[in-house]
Amino acid sequence: MTNNFRGTERVTTALLLAAGTGSRLYPLTENEPKCLTMVNGTAILERLVDSLNQHGFKRLVVVTGHLEHKIREFLGTRIGDMSIEYVFSPSYRTTNNVYSLWMAREVINEPFLLLESDLVFDESLLGPMLGPDRMAVATMRPWMNGTYVTVNQSGQVRSIMVGRADFVAENRYKTVNIYSISLPAWRRIGEKLDQHVAAGNVDDYYEIVFAQMIVEGSLSFNVVSFDGKAWYEIDNLADLAQAEELFSSDDSETAKTVVLSRPVILNRETSNAAESRQATAGIPSVTSRL
Repeated sequence: MTNNFRGTERVTTALLLAAGTGSRLYPLTENEPKCLTMVNGTAILERLVDSLNQHGFKRLVVVTGHLEHKIREFLGTRIGDMSIEYVFSPSYRTTNNVYSLWMAREVINEPFLLLESDLVFDESLLGPMLGPDRMAVATMRPWMNGTYVTVNQSGQVRSIMVGRADFVAENRYKTVNIYSISLPAWRRIGEKLDQHVAAGNVDDYYEIVFAQMIVEGSLSFNVVSFDGKAWYEIDNLADLAQAEELFSSDDSETAKTVVLSRPVILNRETSNAAESRQATAGIPSVTSRL
């Protein structure tokens, strides 16, 4: 089992958001939820659950919506030592992930790992995420869009920007949509989510709430770099094709360069080289500090 975190607040609960319709992956998602999309013969959800099991997670809460019965049938109520619970979001067609996160507010009362159900990644990347209040990020590339963050020299998130960025590599990093959240932070987030939903802002991204809280000083994340090993977010059919090529061998320990229409370059680095590159980028090596 990979476990780079040895502190007393090790996270053992995970919250998986899997309510969306996955419309950009149509027709694959017409009869299957997005998280059951196959990547080289293995469902995204199976990969995620295997990774959580490998890291000793004891509890998984899944927020469901579109074709939720298929997720229940696939997972059941326990896999290995990990119990599995479900929260159904009846408004999944008209709401976004801020609402899914809000739906979990009454069933989670402990530190947890928040992740989304369209991610594939090398399971060893989860190790440094097992401590509280951490955010997974990767170096911005010209082809990336979505949410990005700026980071200070101490490795703390300074700001979160939601939406496509004009590409500026310096001090900007793409979010990987994996967050470790402590219980005090979760309680503060819950209060903000209540306000956000009460105001009718149910079709937003939860990153908007996180961004507001960071500006206010009520939320803080240290970043964990996912550079150097394989990960991919699958939003559409083109992403799926690229993820299948990236994970074609399912051996992301092997150094390789994957030539895609949007280049993804994986380099096997020594720990010293990785730490040097992270320091240059303004991201401290989280693993080396534990």
